[in-house]
Amino acid sequence: MISAASSPPRLFTLVLLTGLSVLSLNMFLPSLSNMAEEFEADYALVNLSIAGYLGITAVLQLVMGPLSDRFGRRPVLLGGLVIFILASLGCALATSISVFLVFRMLQGAIISGAALSPAVIRDTVPTQEAASQIGYVTMAMAVAPMLGPMFGGALDELFGWRASFLAFIGFGILVFGLCWIDLGETNKTPSDTFMKQVHTYPELLRSRRFWGYALCMAFSTGAFYSFLGGAPLVAEKVLALSPAILGFYIGTITAGFMLGSFLSGRYAKRYALTTMMILGRIVACTGLVVGLVLFSAGFVHALSLFGATVFVGLGNGLTMPSSNAGVVSVRPKLAGSASGLAGALTVGGGAVLTSITGVILTAEHGAFQLLGMMLFCSLMALFAALYVLQIDRREGREWLNVST
Repeated sequence: MISAASSPPRLFTLVLLTGLSVLSLNMFLPSLSNMAEEFEADYALVNLSIAGYLGITAVLQLVMGPLSDRFGRRPVLLGGLVIFILASLGCALATSISVFLVFRMLQGAIISGAALSPAVIRDTVPTQEAASQIGYVTMAMAVAPMLGPMFGGALDELFGWRASFLAFIGFGILVFGLCWIDLGETNKTPSDTFMKQVHTYPELLRSRRFWGYALCMAFSTGAFYSFLGGAPLVAEKVLALSPAILGFYIGTITAGFMLGSFLSGRYAKRYALTTMMILGRIVACTGLVVGLVLFSAGFVHALSLFGATVFVGLGNGLTMPSSNAGVVSVRPKLAGSASGLAGALTVGGGAVLTSITGVILTAEHGAFQLLGMMLFCSLMALFAALYVLQIDRREGREWLNVST
């Protein structure tokens, strides 16, 4: 029998965990129409497998973080994988839309991979090195959404929509086996009881640094969510792009994020968290301002929009690993809770910003409104990063050295 791991995991294991948690969101997107037809259900109802899934994962992150602080990272991650595997089997065997949606919501347990990987990293390395490692892990959050729908579409074409969920079962089993042999417990100081944890939780909620880092994460990601909510309308009504061309251009913001995450992995160890965060925000805001200037000058072209949004992706890649490392370093004993709360805030805030973008966009002024909304989000993230920098300077000490 293969023995359970007792040492911290390799970075590769956390990359796969994060990648699977993101892949589960959109790999079967090309199959939604076929699923609606087979289940004889409205497309809007089938689409709950995406919108409802996001809502469930936001709530689960609030629960999984504290659970990992109390019982450890390993049991929560392994438990999440087991639930995901069983739920994927339920989705594959479902004969009605109601049964499918129940198991689809249970699949949300896999979000533990994305929610707790930053906490696992922070358990084992100093803050700035954590930012570097998180940078490499977050690259999986860019690659998986790019390749997932392509793979899911091919599976549907060859074997039908259920093949995607059979693939999830296989991926889940492989990642579970890898975690069993490689992911040892990293939370060496778990809370004694939930009551003791509840008593210390307000320390996190009262931390100005935590809210600065968390809001920087939420608004940075909010710019991306706004892009997803508004880009199709602008592409069709303003730029007259075909769906195929739009798909290519949408991938450019993800490519920018990958590059930014790679640069974070290379350089985050050398610079303070706030330096990387502010640099990323400046890159994002600069790109968006240039895009607005080009449209104002009458240069109505795809490059005016998507050239600007590439810088948003690049800026987010520079910002997110450091803000994520900051979140889980404010109260290291509550790293899981902090990661879960910040993740829920990011997902929930992203859903709100996506809805707002959909409401305010018009066909006539869509490009200005979309870039303006993204610029608002990026500026708010910049203000949050500057707020953290102000706290560090006001206290007259290098916080990182104290928290490490």
